[in-house]
Amino acid sequence: MAPATLILRGGGDLASGVALRCWRAGLQPIITEIPQPLAVRRTVSFAEAMYSGLVKVEEATARRADTLEEVQAILQVHEIPVLCDPSCDIRHKLPPAVLIDARMMKQAPDIGREAAPLVIGLGPGFHAGENCHAVIETNRGHFLGRVIWNGTAQADTGIPEGVTARETAVQTTHLAERVLRAPVAGILNACAEIGTIIEAGQPVAQVGSATLHAPFRGLLRGIMHAGVFVQAGMKIGDLDPRCDPRHARYVSEKALAVGGGVLEAILSRPNIRQILWG
Repeated sequence: MAPATLILRGGGDLASGVALRCWRAGLQPIITEIPQPLAVRRTVSFAEAMYSGLVKVEEATARRADTLEEVQAILQVHEIPVLCDPSCDIRHKLPPAVLIDARMMKQAPDIGREAAPLVIGLGPGFHAGENCHAVIETNRGHFLGRVIWNGTAQADTGIPEGVTARETAVQTTHLAERVLRAPVAGILNACAEIGTIIEAGQPVAQVGSATLHAPFRGLLRGIMHAGVFVQAGMKIGDLDPRCDPRHARYVSEKALAVGGGVLEAILSRPNIRQILWG
């Protein structure tokens, strides 16, 4: 088989939207991850394969790979390999045409633009022309998903986007409180399953000796995997006041928009198109 041509660092929900769009376009992405990923929206994150061995996000299947041979076997059946490789060392064995850093670290990357003919970074921390070739805007708003060939993405605001739900005759908008954060440092254990409706005040998770309660009624759209250690204040869950169960099963419009930006960046380079599609 031909060498791998597209590697994504990270398999969280945003990265998975990118991987899904690339996979639908006929590409064969490889995802590299850490041993215990900290994805919140696990039902739409290929990173979950690190725990379960196999995960399906919409119509795409990803499998955990522990060796180069397993990566190649998974690619041959048009599935997505998820490899435990925090340093992305696989790039030395299967040199990519495109390397996408989708980890959303919000700081300068540890691998620069020399890593591949086209290196793409998502969001803050990347500077097109310096540590990557292109940056994709990840901040919601008018510029979401745009490709930046010179400069940086918008700075991280630290403020989650508001979600509005109609409760009886009243519209209520939830901002920061919809992002569930660890009250203390400790081992996390969920008290509810993703996709279930949580009532206000209901326990959502146990972190160490502290219990996190739902601030309002909503759909549990995401919660970190049980057994991981989290720091106080870390995002560990996502509560959606719209209570639409589909929101737990489908990749978000933000992830798809960012994925569209990645495809635009790839398609705008004739030499990369030639490598990927022939």
